[in-house]
Amino acid sequence: MHVFLTGANGWIGSAIGRDLLAAGHSVTGLVRTREKGAALAAAGITPLIGGLGDVDTLRAGASDADGIIHTAFGLDLSQIVALAAEERLALETFETVFAGSDRPIIVTGGVPLTPPGETFMENARPPVMPAFPRASEQIAFALAERGLRASVVRNPRSVHGQGERHGFVPMLAAVARAKGVSGYVGDGQNLWPSVHRSDSARVYRLALERGAAGEAYHAIAEEGVPYRAIAEAIGRQLGLPARSLTTEEAEAHFGGLAMWVAGNGPASNTQTRAVLGWEPRELRIIADIERPDYSH
Repeated sequence: MHVFLTGANGWIGSAIGRDLLAAGHSVTGLVRTREKGAALAAAGITPLIGGLGDVDTLRAGASDADGIIHTAFGLDLSQIVALAAEERLALETFETVFAGSDRPIIVTGGVPLTPPGETFMENARPPVMPAFPRASEQIAFALAERGLRASVVRNPRSVHGQGERHGFVPMLAAVARAKGVSGYVGDGQNLWPSVHRSDSARVYRLALERGAAGEAYHAIAEEGVPYRAIAEAIGRQLGLPARSLTTEEAEAHFGGLAMWVAGNGPASNTQTRAVLGWEPRELRIIADIERPDYSH
């Protein structure tokens, strides 16, 4: 299968590209600069230079593809409204190219916070959050209702792996370095789902190969890790103590991350395992963080 991959040089996208090539697929990867395109070409991926707002470029990449995996999204969340509109335009462009065919489109989603005692299931639909207008999942499910073979892969907030630089673990480590302590809120028993990025990449590939229209698949290796264990692992890696914080202390300590640090969000992977035949293989998050070479 020839796959058009957006975000091909990203943290998850780069892992997906490697996995697709190893499984015998060919890949065209969307990247924003020629420099990044050269790195893709060296890895065996055909680069296509452009962004999600470049409709003609997207149409060209999709037209030559047997399937699409969409992972691209900007990092500057201060521009979230513009980024969400750009993504919507991109997915609508893919719809026009794939209309009337059975070619798969895999769209990236996420796992929300949940009340204590509740686990987010694959058949759940994401809540509407006016403050965060990205609607990739809602658009994908709408495409499926209109007859396209569109489905969703949901990632947890922590997609970890050696060399991680922009995810939650590096952000939390930066806060711990700045404050001199690795904090958690209350007893720290709120649960975080997690996955290694190589395990996540295989979920995308299997969803492309075996997935059904209108379904969501969870790239979740650990359904819920107590946040205190993550904070303690970060502390051990940095040589800093881990300490409980009150809700008020956490807001001052973590700033905008406080809601996520204190939040609960376990997510199931039962249906994903059963339908796609997927099993996580890589290190779990605590063992990964504690590797001496995890982050530089």
